[in-house]
Amino acid sequence: MNRLFTVFIVLAMVLGVAVGLACHEYWGNAAHEAQLAPAVAAAHKARLALAIDSFKLITDLFLTLIKMIIAPLVFTTLVAGIAHMEDAAAIRGVGIKSISWFILASIVSLTVGLLMFHLLQPGGDLKLATELGAKAKPVDMSAFTIQDFIVHLVPSSIFDAMAKNAILQIVVFSLFVGTAVASLDDRAPAVMALVEQGLAIMLKVTGYVMNLAPLAIFAALAASIAKEGIDIIRIYAEFVGGFYLSLGVLWGLLFLVALLALGGRALGLIGAISQPTLLAFSTASSEAAYPRTLAALEKFGLPRKVVSFVLPLGYSFNLDGSMMYCTFATLFIAHAHGIVLTVPQQISMLLLLMVTSKGMAGVPRASLVVIMATLTYFGMDEAWIALVLAVDHLLDMGRSATNVVGNSVAAAVVSRWEGFRVDRKPEPESPPTPDAA
Repeated sequence: MNRLFTVFIVLAMVLGVAVGLACHEYWGNAAHEAQLAPAVAAAHKARLALAIDSFKLITDLFLTLIKMIIAPLVFTTLVAGIAHMEDAAAIRGVGIKSISWFILASIVSLTVGLLMFHLLQPGGDLKLATELGAKAKPVDMSAFTIQDFIVHLVPSSIFDAMAKNAILQIVVFSLFVGTAVASLDDRAPAVMALVEQGLAIMLKVTGYVMNLAPLAIFAALAASIAKEGIDIIRIYAEFVGGFYLSLGVLWGLLFLVALLALGGRALGLIGAISQPTLLAFSTASSEAAYPRTLAALEKFGLPRKVVSFVLPLGYSFNLDGSMMYCTFATLFIAHAHGIVLTVPQQISMLLLLMVTSKGMAGVPRASLVVIMATLTYFGMDEAWIALVLAVDHLLDMGRSATNVVGNSVAAAVVSRWEGFRVDRKPEPESPPTPDAA
């Protein structure tokens, strides 16, 4: 099914380019219009506008479905994840070390995305201030400050926050609820069961919504190319190439950390997780590779009590590739629409993504939820995400593979902090000696 879905994605991209280019060349080519009668040229423009609006209708429907799942998905994911942390009370040291590493890795991943965007500047002078968000109002970023960020942390009403998809406030409320459940002696089994069932349902609903991704990708590509022409392909190539170059930098940093933790066995770790990493890349889902990653790390020699704790927690709190993509894509979208974020605003964005990315599910295209919420929080039109939706699957493959590598390195680092000798292969067990007669 995953391979068939990938085929659908590729076909959608090819058809989107072909249909969009055909619409642009036949109805929107300025040189062609100059040779037509005014009435015919006006008719061509009207047909092009109708085609773009039709494509945008499909994309807008998909984005609305994503908005529909934001609040319940973030709430159930975070509450379930935090409440289960109490299971590891017996290895509290592992929990503290894991969270410490997750926070550090999150800061590094988000910062790499920010710095690499400024270094590469993908998109050049592209300006789409009104192209992908026709209903958008001019964005005034001058008034947004870190003080505003702090003031808006706590919701005055969780129902109001959910109705507005105020993801940061939902995260704060979820943190309180999850911590309260974990602190109870009986851990509120009825509430836990309800939250876990709700999470299972929301992941299934998310899967249903994401099954429409090929249609949405086709429409987004067709609309962009029909409006902008073939030049937009170059912009996408710069964006995808810049993102994968940024992933290469992040992989290099992760390997250096693995080298410090494992010494000469760092290459062995990369080899051990090569299969689950390829699986995550091909399916664009880091969760799909979870069972194989768990088995590979245990076979490599990492202690089971560390791996079985770090990996599940990491799939909610340590998605390095997805976090880096959030900063890279958000800045790309803002830049493409002529929005310039000041340094304090970019710091605020990092803080926002630092918190909101912790509710990101490990399913394909889940980062779109976080990016849309970030755009809305900064006063930008959430419909602008259509700019990256067209190539999101190509990017999701890379960031999913990076998530597997990041969580594997996290397990190695925490094992090292716990004092396990993971820098050398475990000694083979001696065969049992026969009892003396």
